[in-house]
Amino acid sequence: MENREEKNIIGESRSVDLTIRIMLIAILFAWCIMIILPFVIPVLWGVILAITLYPLYKRLLNLLKGKKVLASTITTSILLILLIVPLVWLISSVVESSIQFITSLREQTLVIPPPKASVADWPLIGEPVYNTWLMVTTNIEGVIRQYSEQIIAAGDKFLGAIKSVASNFIMLIFSIIISGIILASSEKSEKGMLSFARRIGGAKGTEFIDLIVLTIRNVAKGILGVAFIQFILLGAAYVIAGVPFAGLWAIFVLLLCIVQLPSGIVSIPIMIYLFTVREPLPAVLWSVLIIVLSLSDNILKPWLMGMGAPVPMIVIFLGAIGGMMMSGFIGLFTGAIILSLGYKLATIWMDGGSQESIP
Repeated sequence: MENREEKNIIGESRSVDLTIRIMLIAILFAWCIMIILPFVIPVLWGVILAITLYPLYKRLLNLLKGKKVLASTITTSILLILLIVPLVWLISSVVESSIQFITSLREQTLVIPPPKASVADWPLIGEPVYNTWLMVTTNIEGVIRQYSEQIIAAGDKFLGAIKSVASNFIMLIFSIIISGIILASSEKSEKGMLSFARRIGGAKGTEFIDLIVLTIRNVAKGILGVAFIQFILLGAAYVIAGVPFAGLWAIFVLLLCIVQLPSGIVSIPIMIYLFTVREPLPAVLWSVLIIVLSLSDNILKPWLMGMGAPVPMIVIFLGAIGGMMMSGFIGLFTGAIILSLGYKLATIWMDGGSQESIP
């Protein structure tokens, strides 16, 4: 009896010790997560950028004879230049256009060309567009007074959007710096990720890591890359064509392309404007160019997203869009990764089941 009681006491003591240890480990993990939580998004973006830029880093590393820090510095510097130069051009374009508009309003020198009579013949929207346009050209001060509340509300939203873009831009620069650090220690990072993947997924762990890497690169090329290409090309076309607030229209193109809406939503009013202020032949030529550039994503996107993809392109595409709807911009990548992993696991399960059923 005494031995049993001693064993029970020892067993209870061990249970209490184990419970306390588990609680302490849980508290430690929770505390670590709370400390890291503010940096999760920038670090996650840094990892995504490092994976996307790794092929370029590898080429530079070979050219520089293994100088890791120099290769990662050059890689991140190239990305910063590609990011900052268009942004500076965009901001300068918007600021310059805004200054010109405000100055012309103050000096009462703002001249808006009157609409042509053919505008009224447009189906459905022709007459209201013609009347509103004519009122703006003849009495712009009255229009401003009449719609002052709407203009102020739109201005507040515009300022809020600028603040949001500025904060996201600062976070992106921080993420680029993090990606440079990850690239410089890429060998250690790769070994750590492979060890973790093998610990979780066994023999399939390496395959899952390859899937994640390819998915990130395909999304970066197929969605962000195409959006950036259209932003540059259409923005340049708007500037050369003399479209007012060209930089602002280019930003709308970039945002629409990222959320996977057609850039033609922006191009249609631009073409209408060109036909109202230009001669028919130049307006037609500019419109053809804008249409070609707007439709270029239909060729570039499937090609870039499907390049070497281990899962069907539709899986990556749906994952990116669904992820963005759930988690915002970062969801473009997390959604595509999770859905691709889910598809791969389902495929493995289906294949395993079919093999087991074969006698």
